[in-house]
Amino acid sequence: MKLARRTFMAGLAALTARPAFAADMLSLDQISTYLNSFTTAQATFRQRNADGSVSTGRLFLKRPGRARFEYDPPNDALVLAGGGQVAIYDNRIKQRPEQYPLKRTPLNLILERKVDLSRRSMVVGHSGNATHTSVVAQDPEHPEYGYIELIFENAPVRLAQWTIDNGAGQQTLVELSELETGVELGARMFNIVQETAERTGQ
Repeated sequence: MKLARRTFMAGLAALTARPAFAADMLSLDQISTYLNSFTTAQATFRQRNADGSVSTGRLFLKRPGRARFEYDPPNDALVLAGGGQVAIYDNRIKQRPEQYPLKRTPLNLILERKVDLSRRSMVVGHSGNATHTSVVAQDPEHPEYGYIELIFENAPVRLAQWTIDNGAGQQTLVELSELETGVELGARMFNIVQETAERTGQ
């Protein structure tokens, strides 16, 4: 369980904002429009953790508020976001997951029903060049929850990676590939209650 928590939490990250601005970078409105243009997505990911280790797996998103991270062996963990909670499962042992509120993680910002990055105090960094745009965002009411830095490719617009800081100095970089949007994803994939019952028999 500790390994799974370290992989995910040491694993969600934000870097400081890049200082240079470019006229051809994406605007906040363009990025918000892109994120709001789909409710579901799936991708493969490569995660570089704070300790230098690397994990891989599959990611599934279903806005609002749902995500599923399926980690490949040997990590073999599962992280679910749904019902306002995040649950971390260690697939090597059958026990109840560690849980905490989704709103306590910076990832919650891109899982909102309607993303509006221009909202007051949310964006603390915005920079880019002709090919990529960086946005650093935080919950304006709870900056102690950490930051998320999102990197987008400009043309066509595509979410390429993010780095998350969980507020305790633990940082992780997640790089996405084979990103598909508008895919069919069942509600069961994000149901923490059902997942826990199947794993524990309770």
